[in-house]
Amino acid sequence: MQQTPQARPHHLFAAFGPQHRGDDVASDGALHFAQVHQQGKPFAQGQRTGLVIATELGKSKRLHAEQSHDEATLNDGAQGTLRGRGNPSIACTRWCWTHRDPLIWRMAMKLLGEHAIVIGASMGGLLAARALSDFYTTVTVLERDAFPAADTPRKGVPQGRHAHGLLARGSAVIEAFFPEYNAEVVAQSGGLIGDVANDVIWIGRNVRLANGSSDLSGLLASRPVLEGHLRRRLLGLPNVRAVENCSVRGLVADATGKHVTGVRACIEGKPETTINADLVVDASGRGSSSATWLAQLGYRPPANEKVHVGICYMSRTYRRRPGDLDGKHGVVVAGSAPTWRNGIMLAQENDRWIVSTGGFLGDDAPDNDEGFLAFLATLPTMEIHDIVARGEPLGEFHRYHYVDSQRRRYEQLARFPGNYLVFGDALCSFNPIYGQGMTAAAQEALMLQACLRAGTKDLARRFFKAAAKIADIPWHIAVGSDLRHPQVKGARPPMLRFINWYIDKLHLAAIEDSTLASTFLKVVNLMMPPSSLLRPAIARRVFLGNLMPAISIASAAIETAKQEEPSS
Repeated sequence: MQQTPQARPHHLFAAFGPQHRGDDVASDGALHFAQVHQQGKPFAQGQRTGLVIATELGKSKRLHAEQSHDEATLNDGAQGTLRGRGNPSIACTRWCWTHRDPLIWRMAMKLLGEHAIVIGASMGGLLAARALSDFYTTVTVLERDAFPAADTPRKGVPQGRHAHGLLARGSAVIEAFFPEYNAEVVAQSGGLIGDVANDVIWIGRNVRLANGSSDLSGLLASRPVLEGHLRRRLLGLPNVRAVENCSVRGLVADATGKHVTGVRACIEGKPETTINADLVVDASGRGSSSATWLAQLGYRPPANEKVHVGICYMSRTYRRRPGDLDGKHGVVVAGSAPTWRNGIMLAQENDRWIVSTGGFLGDDAPDNDEGFLAFLATLPTMEIHDIVARGEPLGEFHRYHYVDSQRRRYEQLARFPGNYLVFGDALCSFNPIYGQGMTAAAQEALMLQACLRAGTKDLARRFFKAAAKIADIPWHIAVGSDLRHPQVKGARPPMLRFINWYIDKLHLAAIEDSTLASTFLKVVNLMMPPSSLLRPAIARRVFLGNLMPAISIASAAIETAKQEEPSS
């Protein structure tokens, strides 16, 4: 085996002990080697480790994979090739070698630091870590839970037992970060890919939107499956690792208090330790402690907008049979007057339906068969009720409460420490019945990547400003829809009232117009801005569509009356 120069302990691994040990070896101040671990476990002798992290490459350098003897020759200049036993040769530039999976190597745009920490390993945290992995030698995800051995619900994701699907935009972004992710979920776990506009029944404002073919491709699978596949792909990167059972207690700053330098954490109940980092990202969710931690460093908390919705919903899984819904993948019912009750039934892996239903302001579905069916019967469609009535339950009832949509306005703060960011639901979380949370987090990860390409100078201000623009759309969609409910408190300016009136009219026209329906769903799927619905061509279809249904209904009534007249 190739001998490496004298090793010195890596600052990260030294803090975690032997289980997470690795080497950071400096050779003439230019090349850095790290033994690669997979989910905390070293590769077996003879396996390809994926080795290479090299920066500031000078003239021709020869790098050796620690255990497999694979080699790479990187030449002076902008281009180089990596060759290894059983590996394809792939061109790269000269900043930093990493890889996307065991056979695909890639180049990071620019190395910004040795170590980045992400707090939280939910969907948002995993996506943030993926964005960081292109710019930091090591990325560590700190998670207070233990990861389940199989793709099953875990304590830190209480919503994991309820209906989930990945909207078209979220699916596309994750696919860009992790190629073949969607196909992997389908092939390995039984997820379903379908046309969002054609394979799902959408009911809003008490009307059913017309189905029609579109380019909206969504992914249906349970939350544990979606998260499990994402976590495994992320931890397959050689410079990303996770620490489970790790509770972060606070931030560490330099003597001036102007820069965060790490976190204080307890790992598996052991005494508190400091983990140093060049960048810390809080992706711990809506229960984030960032405001408290920042106050401890002398910073003002952000303004916190809240809209009380009091969403309650009950969920249960049922056997899915081939003839159910004539092959459609689901039904989505958005609450409207008079009951304001929501209902979702989506196809999941292993031939299951997940059924979630509930209402606003404490209107909770019962957790027994009779009461659950009675609640479903109050929806503006009987399709979910009928499948549940004859279906085979596959589990118990599970309840979930969501009190407030909230938005923390970090972009408005005049002072904020360097080397620290807040991300995902810790920034903005909105009514989950609209299903936009995972997609919003994916878009933020994409924006974080773009911000990092410009370096770390003024990073927090730039990222929070960009993230606020991303959050604006799902926030206004969710809050604007919620404020249709007369008992949800909040300002209803004239423009909001006009938009809700216009969307009512659009729904009526979209009963027969699949183009209108798919355009509306592109906005809901965050593929197009809401302003798209006001384009002249769309507005014209809305206007004409509100004339035609009245004529059609009248004509149908006349025809029915004629048929019922007694013959002479």
